[in-house]
Amino acid sequence: MKKQIFASSVASVLVVLTSLAGSPGGNALAKSSYTAASTIAGCAPSQLHLYLANQLTVATDSPAYSPWFESNHPKNGNGYESSVAYAIAAELGFKKSQVHWMIEPFDSSYAPGPKTFDFDINEITVTAARATAVTFSDGYYNDHEALITVKGSKVIKSHSPSQLKKYRYGDQVGTTSLAYIEQKIRPTQTPAVYNTLNDVASALSNHTITGFVTDAITAQYMASSGEVKHGVVIGQFPSQDEVYGLLFQKGNPLVSCVDEAITALKTKGTLSKLQNKWLGIYNKIPTIQP
Repeated sequence: MKKQIFASSVASVLVVLTSLAGSPGGNALAKSSYTAASTIAGCAPSQLHLYLANQLTVATDSPAYSPWFESNHPKNGNGYESSVAYAIAAELGFKKSQVHWMIEPFDSSYAPGPKTFDFDINEITVTAARATAVTFSDGYYNDHEALITVKGSKVIKSHSPSQLKKYRYGDQVGTTSLAYIEQKIRPTQTPAVYNTLNDVASALSNHTITGFVTDAITAQYMASSGEVKHGVVIGQFPSQDEVYGLLFQKGNPLVSCVDEAITALKTKGTLSKLQNKWLGIYNKIPTIQP
């Protein structure tokens, strides 16, 4: 899908983010003139094609949930995705003041056309359909879908594949989680569709729906933190791992350098360390069948 959540600070990141101050709608991908030390040959800021010169513009949705971000404040460097963005920027040689955040709604991020950012990091699952309109980086995290409900719900004890079809579900528009409900669970009732994950959580808390699907990390957080009142994670599905990639404007050449940065972070063990730090306590969920 794409999803979100909160945690503490990461000592190894080199970038503190400040707010975007650029013209929306531009499609400049202007070439930067700033020279900085990059660990990757040919990928220093002065050699990159950037949305705005001399800075790396990073987008995500609002609200931005833990443990992907912390306190709905991507600039603070806390949370897995915020930390990954910082680490990538550092690999490319960007200074703290050169990295800027902006808000991009999830369901518009993968729409075709010009982008007002260099990349979007927002638990966006790489799919063939989305890749016709945008370009994705290599994956920086793999996840499973999970089912969440509330205490007292029948689905907690009755969730065989045939039983799952009988319940009323809802989910966020345009997400792979909504597609999972429609294509894998195949309920007899048409799922309700909401604009944001907050709206979905409210519908579940109010018993408008019986449950919803989201990535396992987010499901575990929302249930344990009270984002869903009396929330219960029933289990994660044995689906093929969903791969989260950074999203770029179609054909943006910046992706090749970012892919090298991601490879370097994997080789150094940085991504594994960040996953253990921010996500480790959330991902021990039993498996159920759709």
